Amino acid sequence: MSNIIKFHGESKDIGEFSKKYFDYLRTAFNSIDPKAINQLEEELLDARENGNTIFIAGNGGSAATATTMANDLGFDIIKKANPDKHFRVFALTDNTSIMTAIANDVGYENLFVCQLQVHYKPGDKLIVISASGNSPNVVRAVQWVKERGGRTIGFLGFSGGRLKELCDVIIHAKTVSGEYGPVEDIHLILNHILAHWFQISLNSSGKEI
Repeated sequence: MSNIIKFHGESKDIGEFSKKYFDYLRTAFNSIDPKAINQLEEELLDARENGNTIFIAGNGGSAATATTMANDLGFDIIKKANPDKHFRVFALTDNTSIMTAIANDVGYENLFVCQLQVHYKPGDKLIVISASGNSPNVVRAVQWVKERGGRTIGFLGFSGGRLKELCDVIIHAKTVSGEYGPVEDIHLILNHILAHWFQISLNSSGKEI
């Protein structure tokens, strides 16, 4: 049974349901290996230092997180910290014309690979965001990058799926299969953790953040 359904049945009102949901998020957060988050930071800083692009891809709610991450690691850090070097971040979810053309002409499973074929350069990195870890278009994107010696990072949920075995760095929030909401919550919060960390650690603006 889904934990969300269970919490609803055990709760007398939405306040009590919220408390159970918050506690569940805490448990899922605690399942993430802190060493993996340190590895993620190293990958991002390596890309920044060498002027490589960090591509981000995901579907549905994960697409929204990809878009938000591109803003928060890109423009928002420039605005608040003004570091001497910037993160080059590109969300593969943000061009409707390109995405619909690819999906219509060569299939939705090629949505991200076809964009990488245009933009990817050696040394670039790919972050994929997927609760199930099994979405064909992100799996193909990871395989394509790895075939070219690139580094891949997975923001995952549920059991981790195929991406758990494919990605070089695994940020895995373990939850019951099908519980998309908590996984997407955690991935978005992790984005904000990264953004705040870099806003402070890379701050050269002299302003208090």
